[in-house]
Amino acid sequence: MYPEEIVIPMKEELTENGFKEMLTASDVENTLKEKGTTLVVINSVCGCSAGTARPGVLMAVHNATNKPDHIMTSFAGFDVEAVNAVRQHLMPYPPSSPAIALFKDGQLVHMIERHMIEGRSAQMIADNLTGAFNTFCN
Repeated sequence: MYPEEIVIPMKEELTENGFKEMLTASDVENTLKEKGTTLVVINSVCGCSAGTARPGVLMAVHNATNKPDHIMTSFAGFDVEAVNAVRQHLMPYPPSSPAIALFKDGQLVHMIERHMIEGRSAQMIADNLTGAFNTFCN
C-alpha cells in the first residue's frame, strides 16, 4: 500500500470536486446498482498518466453539458478492496491504473485504460469523456 501522505492529496483532487469515494467492495456493489450513469475513476500515483487523468476528468465533469449522475473514485494500491471489486466489473479489460470507466445502469459502456491516457493531454482525455457523456448521459 502507498503511504497516506502521498495518496491523500491525489484523492482530494477528485473528492474536493464532488467525487465520492468507494472504499469497500460493498461500496462498489451498492454504487453500481444505482440507476443512471456512473463515472468511476481508478485513481493512481502514476505520474505519467494520473497527472493528466485527474485534470482531464475534472475538465469533462465541470464543462460537459451532459454529465454522469454519479461520480465516484477509488485509489489503486490504497483502496485495495474497492479497486479489486471495480476491476471485476471492468472485465474483460485487464487491471489498469489509472483507469476511467462509465457505467449505465450498472453496465460498462465506456472505458479508458492507462495506455489510452499515457502521452495524452488532459484536454484529449476530457474530449474523450465528453463524447461518452453525450452518448450515454441523457
